[in-house]
Amino acid sequence: MMRTRILCALALGAALSASAEEKAKAPEPAKGPSQEEMTKAWQAYATPGDAHKKLDVLAGSWTVKMKSWMAPGAPPEETEGTSEQKWVLGGRYLAQQYDGKMMGQPFNGMGYTGYDNYKKKYQGVWIDNAGTGMMMSTGSFDKTGKVMRFTATMDDFMTGRKTTVKETLTIVDADTHRFEMWMSGPDGKMFKTLEGVYTRKK
Repeated sequence: MMRTRILCALALGAALSASAEEKAKAPEPAKGPSQEEMTKAWQAYATPGDAHKKLDVLAGSWTVKMKSWMAPGAPPEETEGTSEQKWVLGGRYLAQQYDGKMMGQPFNGMGYTGYDNYKKKYQGVWIDNAGTGMMMSTGSFDKTGKVMRFTATMDDFMTGRKTTVKETLTIVDADTHRFEMWMSGPDGKMFKTLEGVYTRKK
């Protein structure tokens, strides 16, 4: 009986010793960022910077000459509208209100464009009274800083498929910019659907 107890004690001691050694060898759990580091990261993410300032040239009141194509090769419909663009939420997003006509009916739309400091990309969202969905796009300026290219996808409610959308915003000068949009047609090829020339109101 005594021998059995001694053997059990020795076995327990060996197990405890092995467990202690394993704990000593195990790496310490990774430490999370400090409060100071988290505050610094949040400030960098939340603070508008030079990328936002590049959109300053778009702020203001504009008259718009718009062309729209309903199908590849079709003649464009030409209309006129107005656009008000202003900074909101402390210079983080540029809001646009557009009012005009399309196919003989009032056409009203709203958009927001901003720069995501984390993703290092411009992002846009657009809604209008011609539908009930939201179009979200992502893009960037080219090396000249004058041309911004966006890509997006939207639902084609007629076919049930996803439609690819490409957008280009060209800053001609401080008082003029041009917006163009292409979509994939029935044959899958891209065709121009929209072109708007914005002229600053004097």
